[in-house]
Amino acid sequence: MPFLNLSLTNFRNLQNETMDTFAKEVFFVGQNGQGKSNLLEALYYVSYASSFRTRSESEIVRYNEKEFSVRTMFKDANERTNIVGVFYQDAKKRIERNGKQVKDRKELVNTIPCVLFCHSDMDFVAGEPERRRFFIDQSLTMHDAFYVDLMRRYKKLLKSRNTLLKEHNYGLLDVLDQQLAETGLEIQKKRKEVIHYFNVYFADFYSGITGIDNVKIVYSPSWKVETAVEVQELLLQKRESDKVLETTMSGPHRDQIRFVQNGKAFVPGASTGQRRMLSILLRIMQALYYCAHTQKKPVLLMDDVLLELDPVKRQKVMNLLPEYDQLFCTFLPGEPYENYKKSGTKIFEIENGIWNVKSD
Repeated sequence: MPFLNLSLTNFRNLQNETMDTFAKEVFFVGQNGQGKSNLLEALYYVSYASSFRTRSESEIVRYNEKEFSVRTMFKDANERTNIVGVFYQDAKKRIERNGKQVKDRKELVNTIPCVLFCHSDMDFVAGEPERRRFFIDQSLTMHDAFYVDLMRRYKKLLKSRNTLLKEHNYGLLDVLDQQLAETGLEIQKKRKEVIHYFNVYFADFYSGITGIDNVKIVYSPSWKVETAVEVQELLLQKRESDKVLETTMSGPHRDQIRFVQNGKAFVPGASTGQRRMLSILLRIMQALYYCAHTQKKPVLLMDDVLLELDPVKRQKVMNLLPEYDQLFCTFLPGEPYENYKKSGTKIFEIENGIWNVKSD
C-alpha cells in the first residue's frame, strides 16, 4: 500500500507528529473542525505538491508559524520504499523525493495517484464551465505527463495571443494561430476520449443508484472543425471581434461540458441530492479511468461524502468503487462507520488536531 506513514510539521492545526498509516483502510473519526479534512489535505498535498482547498501555501501554515512540511514514506508499484517531502520555507516551496530535489511538479504524476471525493466537487456539476474543464483535465493529468505539457503550452500560447490583442500588435497572430490550432486540437482530442470513456458507464451507474435513466455527459468543443487549417480559418474569421474584445473568444478554454437527459439539460431541474450523486459518480469514473489507463490501483480520499446519502445509496456507491490500493475516509462520531470496517482497518479518533488509534 502506498502511504506507510505521514509526518507533519506546522500543517494547519495538526500535531507535529508521524502517523502510522500502514493499513488498506484508514478511517478518521471526529467532530467537525477537529482536523479530519486537514489530514486528507496533507495526504493530497504530499502526493501532488498542491492543496485542494487553497492556492496559497501561507494559509496552510499553523497560526504564528512561518513554515511547514509534509513527508511520507510510501511503496511504489514495484514494492520499493520511497520518501517524498514537500517543504514550505521563506515563502517558497521545495519538493524532494528520496533526498533529491524535484524541479517540476509534473515529476510527481503517477507517484501516489490520489482520487479525492469532497463537498466542493459539486462545482464540477453546478459551478462555472471552467470547473468542469478543470475536472476533465485533472483526470488526464493524473497519469499523462504529456497532457501536462500540452496544457502548459496551450496556456502560454493563449497568453501570448491575448497580450498581442491587448497591445494591438497583430503582426505575429498568424504564427500564433497555427501553433494554437495544433495544440488546441490535441487537447480537444484528449478530452473527447476521456468523456467517451465516462459515458460508456455513466448512464447505467447513475440509473443504478438513483433510478433516473439516460443521464450522460456531453462535450461541446469550441472549435467544431477537425483540422488545424480549418481552425486557423475560424480564428481568422473571428479575429476582428477578438481585436475589439482584446481577448481570444474561441478555443479549448471555451469548451462546454454539460449533463443531459434525453437531449435536455439535466442539472437546472435536478435536486441537490441528484447533483451530489453526479459529483460522486464523476470521481468514481475518474478513478476507473485511471485504473483502465495505467493498470494501477489508486488511493481514494473520501471526505464526508457519504454523510448525505441514505444507507442504500451509500452501499451502492461503495460497491461501484474500483479496487484501490488504499482508502482514507472521514466520519462524524455518530455515523455507522463500523459497517464499512474490514479486517485490518485502522481507525483514528481526531480531536483538536491530535489523533489516537481507536481501541476495539
